[in-house]
Amino acid sequence: MKLDFDDWNIHVGTPHPFNERVRPAIDNGTGRSDPRRYHDRAFMREEWEKVFARSWLLAGAASDIPEEGDFFTFDIGPESFIIVRGADDAIHAHYNVCPHRGSRLVTTDFGSLDRFTCPFHSWKFDLEGHNVAVTDPETFRPEVLCHDRNLTSVRCEVAVGLVFISMDSEIEPLKQWLAPILPQLELYEIDKMYVVQHRRSDWGANWKGGVDAFAEIYHLHAVHPQTQCLMDDRTQIDLWPGGLSRQFVPFAQPAARFPDQETVNPGIQAMLRDAGIDPASYEGSAAQTRSDVQKAKRRRSDELGLGYEKFSDSQLSDSVVYSLFPNGQIGCHPEAIFLHRFMPHASDPNQFTYDTCILYRHVDAPGYSAPAWMGLGEETDMSGRTRPEIVHTGLGEPPGLGEVLDQDSDLLPIVQAGARSRGFRGPLWSEQEGRLRHFHAELDRRMERSA
Repeated sequence: MKLDFDDWNIHVGTPHPFNERVRPAIDNGTGRSDPRRYHDRAFMREEWEKVFARSWLLAGAASDIPEEGDFFTFDIGPESFIIVRGADDAIHAHYNVCPHRGSRLVTTDFGSLDRFTCPFHSWKFDLEGHNVAVTDPETFRPEVLCHDRNLTSVRCEVAVGLVFISMDSEIEPLKQWLAPILPQLELYEIDKMYVVQHRRSDWGANWKGGVDAFAEIYHLHAVHPQTQCLMDDRTQIDLWPGGLSRQFVPFAQPAARFPDQETVNPGIQAMLRDAGIDPASYEGSAAQTRSDVQKAKRRRSDELGLGYEKFSDSQLSDSVVYSLFPNGQIGCHPEAIFLHRFMPHASDPNQFTYDTCILYRHVDAPGYSAPAWMGLGEETDMSGRTRPEIVHTGLGEPPGLGEVLDQDSDLLPIVQAGARSRGFRGPLWSEQEGRLRHFHAELDRRMERSA
């Protein structure tokens, strides 16, 4: 008997419009996708031109460049971009390429400059990308310097405090693309948050393998069994056109398949503490903890003026995860968010870089913090006064991302090896993997269009 996925009514607490399922539901069919997408170099090259070069790409947080001249670099595939706050206070994006001979202009992750100077021949450019000085201009024929010698800029727009760029000058406005989920993202006030942790690690798999793994929790019971005592793998999945999707992941309660629904185990105890509940004096069972976490956070908000009245009860306890096609995901919580990006390798379809940031906004209130399960150590500066360095681990190195993510980094090369086999005829997705089918349907739609 086929399960009606809509029967998984995962919500507890007061009904709320935020929790409502998206209607009409999108049916992406039952077909099998061509497995060449995971390993074929020709597919990779075409994908770069038809998908990455023609999509909005999540470049970073606007809070990383608060002042004029502040910049960060955004490297993806074979390209590098400079994201900079200009003298006009607008944020600009330029290819990190000198028009003279093609040298990279900057080689650091972050910085602050009043202009960009090429390290090769010292040509200079203002923050908006205009060429303002050519070394020894008298040695050039005038007809050479009549060519455009400004930096090549790209579309750059900001939504909810996040900077997006696109190499496609004709792409629809960012907020038009994000319109179905933009009001939901705005509730979290990401524009008031700042990066408190930034990690990068190189993984031995295709970037879409990373997207697939992070867009479903069907694998938790097998790969991460330690999570089953504190988060449910029954979920709600919602899909929108353009490759956008959402998934509720219930926290602070055991998975339905977990045998012990009564014991308030150490993982749930940590979530009780996050909500201001003392586990030592808590008298309820694990079946009640999610609801009690929601009520405790609601009380804390009322007492301290945290503004949680705009959130549904599920938002107070759960992770609400959004997929932004092609390679971004945002895990949203009232106190902090997780940004995940799956960055394609410049030339090898069997590698990608997993880039993850935690954003947080300090609130001077007793007990207020990012969720403990995010794993931020006591040494983490939560004030926002210092931007943490990016910790980058190479291929084959333990990424040090915590037990769960390190397990994913170990597993994905195994999945990648199987995906390359001529015996693999393409994935067979369940309804629990609806976000994966939706992502690949959008990928196929874009791959089928003309270049």
